[in-house]
Amino acid sequence: MHVSPSAERWYHSHIFDEGNPLAERNTRIAVALTAFMMVAEIIGGWVYNSMALLADGWHMSSHALALGLSVMAYSAARRYAHDKRFAFGTWKIEVLGGYTSAIFLVAVAGLMLFQSAERLISPTPIHYNEAIEIAILGLLVNLACAWLLKDGHSHDHHHHDHNHSHHEHHHDLNLRSAYMHVIADAATSVLAIFALICGKLWGAAWLDPIMGIVGAGLVSVWAYGLLRDSGRILLDAEMDAPVVAEIYEVIEASPIKATITDLHVWRVGKGKYSCILSLHTSEGVSPDFFKEQLSIHEELAHITVEVNQG
Repeated sequence: MHVSPSAERWYHSHIFDEGNPLAERNTRIAVALTAFMMVAEIIGGWVYNSMALLADGWHMSSHALALGLSVMAYSAARRYAHDKRFAFGTWKIEVLGGYTSAIFLVAVAGLMLFQSAERLISPTPIHYNEAIEIAILGLLVNLACAWLLKDGHSHDHHHHDHNHSHHEHHHDLNLRSAYMHVIADAATSVLAIFALICGKLWGAAWLDPIMGIVGAGLVSVWAYGLLRDSGRILLDAEMDAPVVAEIYEVIEASPIKATITDLHVWRVGKGKYSCILSLHTSEGVSPDFFKEQLSIHEELAHITVEVNQG
């Protein structure tokens, strides 16, 4: 973008989030591993005539699709980072990816519940040995994916420890959605292995669908949390964020008496906010005076101040 010399001093970048390259790379690896395991379970279920393995294979396909969606969101956010159509950057593409992925989680939970209820009403023969072996392999793949995604998650957070009160706002929700998918799959694998072993040793075949129902409940809870957090950001529901109270504190403590008449705060990156602030004061003062005072809060990445004197 070309900026004339006269306007250069006023120009600033609207890229408020540096992205998460490590998370993007690890998510790509997780997609490959998940897709491999999906194919193995579907083929294994078909060869061994195991509906349990077939169901888990198709269940894993939804996770592979959701992980692929996370990768696409990272790629799109990076690709359009300098596109002037995005007034406050492309970070919300990642958030939208997380929200959409959470909807997939809800669908997965619904499918698990339906299949488990169906199996509880009409039990089918289970090939325990083969099912247990492939379920254990699936669990190992899920744990490997979880380790990859957790590593990216930790890398994304380590430089934010200076302010624990805002720690929850530094989450990469796109990465969190991918992580939730593999954790959900790992949890259902653990429950499936437990149920299959009990069924093999004690003939408790009914445990398989019961564990499926429990897993569906867990996945639903995780999906709700992700939908809530990403939905708040997409709808700019941030006026109860701690930074809002900090803005009021700065203005109240200002040496120049001013009253806030209008305030809008919304998130533009991980732990980064933009605000539009309208002030009423009886003294003649430049908006830059209040911008300078507010700049002590580094999470305020974009500040617009309007001063009305009266």
